[in-house]
Amino acid sequence: MIKIFKTLLVRLSLIFVLFGSTSAFAVDPFVIKDIRVNGLQRITAGAVFNAMTIKVGDRYEDDQSGDIIRQLFQMGFFSDVNVELSADTIIINVQERPAITSIELEGNDDIETEKLLEAFSDVGMEVGRVFNPLVLDKVKNELLQQYYNNGKYSAEVTSKVTTLERNRVSVLISVIEGSAASIKKINIVGNKSFSDEEILKEFELTGPTLISFYTNSDQYSKQKLSADLERVNSFYQDRGYINFKVESTQVSISPDKNGIFITININEGKVHTISEVKLAGELIVSPDQLIPYVIVQPSDVFSRKKATQTSEYITTVLGHAGYSFANVNMIPEIDDETSTVKVTFFVDPGKRVYVRRVIMEGNTKTRDEVLRREVRQMEASTISTNAVDHSKGRLSRLGHFDEVNVETLPVSGTSDQVDIKYTVKEKSSGNILAGAGFSQSQGLVLNASISQNNFLGTGKRMSASFNNSSVNTVYSLGYTNPYYTIDGISRGYNISYRTTDADEANTSSYTTESFNMGVNFGLPLNESDKIGLGLDLEFTSIDIDDNLFFGEINNFIIENGDSYTNLKASAVWGTDTRNRAIFATRGGSKRLSGVITVPGSDLEFYKLSYNQKQYFPITNDTTLYLNADFGYGDSYGDAESLPFFENYYAGGKGSVRGFNDNTLGPRDVFDDPIGGSVKLVGNAEFIFPVPFMPESKTVRMSTFVDAGNVYDDEIDLGELRYSVGVSAKWLSPFGALSFSLAMPMNDGEDDEVQTFQFAFGSGI
Repeated sequence: MIKIFKTLLVRLSLIFVLFGSTSAFAVDPFVIKDIRVNGLQRITAGAVFNAMTIKVGDRYEDDQSGDIIRQLFQMGFFSDVNVELSADTIIINVQERPAITSIELEGNDDIETEKLLEAFSDVGMEVGRVFNPLVLDKVKNELLQQYYNNGKYSAEVTSKVTTLERNRVSVLISVIEGSAASIKKINIVGNKSFSDEEILKEFELTGPTLISFYTNSDQYSKQKLSADLERVNSFYQDRGYINFKVESTQVSISPDKNGIFITININEGKVHTISEVKLAGELIVSPDQLIPYVIVQPSDVFSRKKATQTSEYITTVLGHAGYSFANVNMIPEIDDETSTVKVTFFVDPGKRVYVRRVIMEGNTKTRDEVLRREVRQMEASTISTNAVDHSKGRLSRLGHFDEVNVETLPVSGTSDQVDIKYTVKEKSSGNILAGAGFSQSQGLVLNASISQNNFLGTGKRMSASFNNSSVNTVYSLGYTNPYYTIDGISRGYNISYRTTDADEANTSSYTTESFNMGVNFGLPLNESDKIGLGLDLEFTSIDIDDNLFFGEINNFIIENGDSYTNLKASAVWGTDTRNRAIFATRGGSKRLSGVITVPGSDLEFYKLSYNQKQYFPITNDTTLYLNADFGYGDSYGDAESLPFFENYYAGGKGSVRGFNDNTLGPRDVFDDPIGGSVKLVGNAEFIFPVPFMPESKTVRMSTFVDAGNVYDDEIDLGELRYSVGVSAKWLSPFGALSFSLAMPMNDGEDDEVQTFQFAFGSGI
């Protein structure tokens, strides 16, 4: 009994010490005449008074000391607060938390220090702020969680707080990242319709593979797993399993924390077919216009991907009609008993939207009219999303801007008007270029040019260039006004001088020297098609090797002389729907051209050429590329044949790879290639990203099949030459490079084979 009494006495004594006499005993209420705060160093008294609800002049009640202490602790600046009463004065004693004078990190190789310090600042831990141990613990736990999310379960995060003079501390956070745990196995449970292998093809995460050391696909990441599960959901729902669910996911770690086992439990449900497709809502646009864009049909297996695409297509059609804020929702009505689904596309077009103004910004050098003549969205008319986007594309293709952006801005005070703002980032319109390259066919290539693509901001182009190689030396001047008329008819002038050493191009031993001057016009047929007309006066002279005292070339010169004045008329039609000019992945281009010397010219001949390129996307990063190139030339009038220096050639880069440049087809009496009046070339390439560099936009590879040849008049398809191989192209900072490794499949005795071919500094 005595022992119990002593224990109670000790506890009462402690309570008295802890709470003081003012807390242990009731205090009569009084009016506060003064409040004092002791212990402040960096925190101002004003900040303390603002944090408290009690003020001088208030009536003090017995239980208000606890309120004062609680309110000051909530500031987060103090490690200790107590309250004393002296007559009608409240005395508050505080002990400030130390200030953080420095934060250092070590061992954090995976996460940049700057990013971590920014994150620390967001939660209240940065240099100059008050140190709070609870915040430090939170930072450590969050940092540790980041490593866990990236599969580094053996990571350790420790801290060291060093007390400094003047109530300051320095904080050191040490990280032992450890190695990422690798995925040992991914188990799929509940799949009946598809095998584990089929499902796991949708995953970015994998178990150990031959290249996982590079791709890190076997390193667990919570974000990657979530993305993989979403892809599996899409995989099933695109195949009719509309009720598919991921029931649960378990991630277990091996005892040594180096291995991860993932188990995914799924419920496939049943395949549902579409029983009915309806359009509902406010059908502002005629259903006849919308039906062609509905790509889901009754009796089809339900596909969420196709349903989503249908909604997007209808939204696009409504946008073209002026309803840019339209909303189209796909509403499925599922009947599990019959395993069918009724699909309704509910159309909410919103209000028809009109364009108040089209605004141009960023064109400090380029005249406003140069931009506006490319814009197809008119002011004071209904908005067309197609016209807005098409205008952006036309501005981008001008070549005057590094960047073109478009915004649709609501007009304040209205719900049916917008402003369209095009913001451009101008690039230097004048270029002085000098460069060098090398190719196996032309050797060292030197080039220099000076051009002004946007002369005085008018959009007109002026240029002068020089190109020199072992085959060609070219000097040229050019001028083009793309809007010679307001309708977009262009007019240009050109003048050039060229010498060609055919022997260096693997053909017969002769050289040509030509001087050309001409005028050309371009006429737009529509937004993508254009025709061109040109007239050129050309002076050409031939110099043959002394050894060519007989043969076809000598006979031609005997009959026609060695210098000629020809007036050439030309026409070309072209269309281009490629998504980009370099490394295109979809779309195509077509070009049909013809040139004929006007009757009365020294040489009377004509040439027709057709080229078509087409790109078919196979997957997100692979493309099938097809190219067809046809050429035909002949003489007319008194002339007997196409001039030999106008012949077509085949073989080599850009033609049939695996054969030496320009060596296919007919040969002269000296067994030198002389070309032919007919050319047939075809190429098929499967383009894919470089392994280990899937995101690169400047490098790509392909496997290819080439076929082609040139002929004299009669085409013999049995004489086509074929080759197969691989190719790589790189848009390097120093110029374009292309490489090919090709194997001819049916080379003849006279064919010149060249398995490895490359070029640097020339177009690819």
